[in-house]
Amino acid sequence: MTLEEHKTANTEFHSLVPIALTIVLIALLAALFAGSISAQELSRKTLVRTAPSYPELARKLHLEGKVKLEILIDRAGVVRTAKMLGGNPVFEQSAIETVKQWRFEPADKETKAVILLDFTDR
Repeated sequence: MTLEEHKTANTEFHSLVPIALTIVLIALLAALFAGSISAQELSRKTLVRTAPSYPELARKLHLEGKVKLEILIDRAGVVRTAKMLGGNPVFEQSAIETVKQWRFEPADKETKAVILLDFTDR
């Protein structure tokens, strides 16, 4: 490898470092934005809970807030429907997509629950 090729390879590597760090930071922030279940109503144990993604528009505008959702959980523990009851519409799509990935313990009948997801830009 010539000196010029080495310099080019070194420059390319160093230009990827900020991108890699950004990806790691986004993953860590996503873990911090895990939604909280409201104490009201939910009697079924949560088996799988994913963290909501923080919408880019909310990040740019430094928006924070909570989204209240009503969810319908089928007998198998799958979230069938989610409807926003309150909160900033900027967070609606992320909140609904998130809870539809959650899984709950099986039950004898469908369950409706009201949950609260907290979106805080840290």
